[in-house]
Amino acid sequence: MKAPFSAYLTKIAPGLKELVRELAGHYDYVSILSSDSRGFAVRVSQHAKTVSGRTMTTERGHVVRVRQDGLYSEYAFNEFDPAKIGETARDIMSTIDRQLSLLKAGGTPVYETAVLPDEPCTLFVEMETGTLPEETDFDALISKLTGISDAVVRTGDDMLECQVVAQSTHISKMFLTKNRDLRQSYVYSEGMAAPVASKNGRNEMSYAAVSGRKGPELFDDLKAKAEEAARVVRELLDADRVTPGEYDVITSPEVTGLIAHEAFGHGVEMDMFVKNRALGAEYIDKRVGSDLVTMHEGALCADSVTGYAFDDEGTLAGDVTEIDHGILKTGICDALSAMRLGIAPTGNGKRENFEHKVYTRMTNTMFDSGTNTLDEMIVSISYGYLLMGMQSGMEDPKHWGIQCMIERGYEIRDGRLTGRVVAPVCMTGYVPDLLGQISMVSTDREVFGSGGCGKGHKEWVKVADGGPYLKTKVRLG
Repeated sequence: MKAPFSAYLTKIAPGLKELVRELAGHYDYVSILSSDSRGFAVRVSQHAKTVSGRTMTTERGHVVRVRQDGLYSEYAFNEFDPAKIGETARDIMSTIDRQLSLLKAGGTPVYETAVLPDEPCTLFVEMETGTLPEETDFDALISKLTGISDAVVRTGDDMLECQVVAQSTHISKMFLTKNRDLRQSYVYSEGMAAPVASKNGRNEMSYAAVSGRKGPELFDDLKAKAEEAARVVRELLDADRVTPGEYDVITSPEVTGLIAHEAFGHGVEMDMFVKNRALGAEYIDKRVGSDLVTMHEGALCADSVTGYAFDDEGTLAGDVTEIDHGILKTGICDALSAMRLGIAPTGNGKRENFEHKVYTRMTNTMFDSGTNTLDEMIVSISYGYLLMGMQSGMEDPKHWGIQCMIERGYEIRDGRLTGRVVAPVCMTGYVPDLLGQISMVSTDREVFGSGGCGKGHKEWVKVADGGPYLKTKVRLG
């Protein structure tokens, strides 16, 4: 079935178009982004069961963007009454004009930005889904998740707990200008099972997740994920610490995605180029990795939770080749930063919600596949590790340092897995060194979208990343 576009947004669209026309007489650019996104989050453990009507992306509201005297301003509001268009327009103009007056009076330097283009475009997209979150039987879903949690805990006295989470959101967004009318609707879901186990005074937790641009039918996959996480958490109970040093490693697709996100996600968000805060700006058309490294970024480069039709500035979704056989070709960009840099926007202008400003943000950040198999990679290593499980990561766009926390590593000696597990593992390095030493890339690849990403310590949005298995050399500790 197709995810139906919001009846609420359809009803108020004519009034919002009239509001655009009203404001266009006062400003030289006007746009309105309207959102109506509903969803739920269900959490089940051995001690509690909760149902919430909020996820990271549930919202209902509007944000107006206007340009006057070379400056862009925004005005967000929750409710819209089509019978009070004139009153709403006056409130918007009064607020924005007062802000501009205060800015000028304060003597703040003005960075003038040109008028955004407004070519005619009409788009109506209702993406396919199996079921809708608003039609979910919560009693049945809670029973399913409870059964999964109970089954894991019953596997042994060492298993203390198993939290199971299921979230689903139905996104509807509409972007209007004088010449553009863009509307999209889609559903994405994500789920996670996180068992906790204890042995000889040592407590460990693992998790396994599912995600996709699907409806709540996705949660049928959680049972297998819970069983996988239960197996891993028991491995962690007997894991050793890794001896710090430089090793040949193979990164699983999940860890590969973490590297992609941290190394060439934030590092090539080009609003950082405008502020001179990213080393990547100095490496365009220069080598940053081996010939085996090709990386894509964009809402169209993978079928995932963040595969939308247009971004929050009305730019159509794209698929950008950031790295082409080791050469950094470009970054990603929101519309205003693109104007300031003299380039085209890439469809990566995203808001946490309608009350927050736009930043350049990632969508799908993916390494391309290669020609090797995982078995070939393992055989090629005399001593090293197969790294699996993503915990967290961070990077320094100004100096291109990277740090990734990996859940576990499986020891490889003389081309074979020994069965020894080390955990946790901290992987660090300089991005061009890490990518420059990639010597093998597998034929398969996966995409992961069960989390979010902040800009600094805030501005959370949905992202996804992934790729194939990679063989490289890194420092572990």
